[in-house]
Amino acid sequence: MSDSERVDVHTHAFHPKIAEKVLRQLECHYRIPPVGTGLWEDLQPRLARCRISRAFVHSAATSPEQVIPANRWACSLRKIPAVVPFGTMHPAYEKMSEELAFLWDHGVRGIKLHPDFQGFRLDDPGLLPLFGAMEGQFTLMVHVGDNLPPAENPSCPWKVAAIKRRFPRLQIIAAHFGGYRHWQYVVEAMAGMEIYMDTSSSLFAIPQNLLEQIFQAFPRHLFLYGSDYPLWDPESEIARLQERLSLTDAELEEILTNGSRLGL
Repeated sequence: MSDSERVDVHTHAFHPKIAEKVLRQLECHYRIPPVGTGLWEDLQPRLARCRISRAFVHSAATSPEQVIPANRWACSLRKIPAVVPFGTMHPAYEKMSEELAFLWDHGVRGIKLHPDFQGFRLDDPGLLPLFGAMEGQFTLMVHVGDNLPPAENPSCPWKVAAIKRRFPRLQIIAAHFGGYRHWQYVVEAMAGMEIYMDTSSSLFAIPQNLLEQIFQAFPRHLFLYGSDYPLWDPESEIARLQERLSLTDAELEEILTNGSRLGL
């Protein structure tokens, strides 16, 4: 991957058999009508319209039994040159090391966790062997935040920071500007740490003062562009990102290409 390519680090492209069901679940949880079908055939032309060369494509197993089907789907996406697929894992899955080895052998270098949908806490001790095995090899993309207070919510900026302190060589992307609906905690929890954060599913809701506070508190290379397709359209989210942060074209391009420098 060229380090000047535009990358969308947060997208979803589902197997056709489950796409409609997943879209219903997303809309029910977030109260946001998806703009897309959730299929690669719909995502690809949207990326092309805004000159995005690569997309990180994610899924999350909501039970241990879903780990293998989700990861086999991720591996199947490797045949698409524009896709960087991420696998998934679940703390109750009993063969984590074997599955990580399978993903590695099939060219998958990232793992997506969504504790709020998957039904576990990000500070579950059962995840520690996973993080240890991933350190220095796999990148962790993790959903962060929701409506509950940090201590009660399955994920939060403080939990992400604790993982980074324990596993300093683990490359982490904290989704949604570091914590969906937890934006007021991001700077205090994660300042000074080499934790990446993406721009996805935030710009429609984050207060301006918190958006600017986060953007000013961290080095620019830590911000990665993410659309969260199919909830949002990549081109529209790029325009909204530039508008809300008053970015120059050069500043915008830096964020759009930061994902190409992650080594994935």
